[in-house]
Amino acid sequence: MIDKQVSTAAAAVADIPDGASIAVGGFGLSGNPMILIEALLALGATDLSVVSNNCGVDDWGLGVLLNAHRIRKMTSSYVGENKEFERQFLTGELELELTPQGTLAEKLRAGGSGIAAFFTQTGVGTQVAEGGLPRRYASDGSVAVASPVKDVRAFDVDGTARDYVLEEAIVTDFALVHAAVGDRHGNLVFHKAARNFNPLAAMAGRVCIAQVERLVEPGEIDPDAVHLPGVFVHRVVEVGPDIEKRIEKRTVRTEGGE
Repeated sequence: MIDKQVSTAAAAVADIPDGASIAVGGFGLSGNPMILIEALLALGATDLSVVSNNCGVDDWGLGVLLNAHRIRKMTSSYVGENKEFERQFLTGELELELTPQGTLAEKLRAGGSGIAAFFTQTGVGTQVAEGGLPRRYASDGSVAVASPVKDVRAFDVDGTARDYVLEEAIVTDFALVHAAVGDRHGNLVFHKAARNFNPLAAMAGRVCIAQVERLVEPGEIDPDAVHLPGVFVHRVVEVGPDIEKRIEKRTVRTEGGE
């Protein structure tokens, strides 16, 4: 029997070295594998290259690693909620590969599916395809590293020739994800919006580590309910249902309001 359960988050991330590439699930602050992130912070690994939709906020999510200067490069779609991210990027301390959100999702999925690259219309006619997007600034504010020109080809898909840009898949050394339920074989079930980038990040990691709120025995999850099969998951650690969960912006109406 394949038992992928690990006793603690610290043990689950213990072999992540300096310089590792890591795909991390989450969308905003929804579905962040926070216990694993905190364990990675405590481990002390640095010079990390992280692939995630965003980088959390200043004191939560991946923002805690960023504040500790553990991240060398981010590959992300949205970075607008983190002031420290902005500061590090503009001062040349952090490299950023800004990627359209749907393209990032497909790059992760492709990496996990053994697809080396794919063509998409997203980004055609922009710096995404034509190059020149700043990836790292110099201390004087000039662009030290810019994005490269990508291959663009025309395809006739529906009777009309259109340009498509070639995007390469993403495969990382590790993946950190959060799920609501998992079994000891690594089969995972995600809860509503927390599903977001978690399955895709899990697929892209050569070693996928999942924190789950509830761990069950193999066979307890209906096969039709499995969102991510255990073949993509290598380690599972139970963190319990009472972990802290945050939202970026809480909007409520006043009592009696409409």
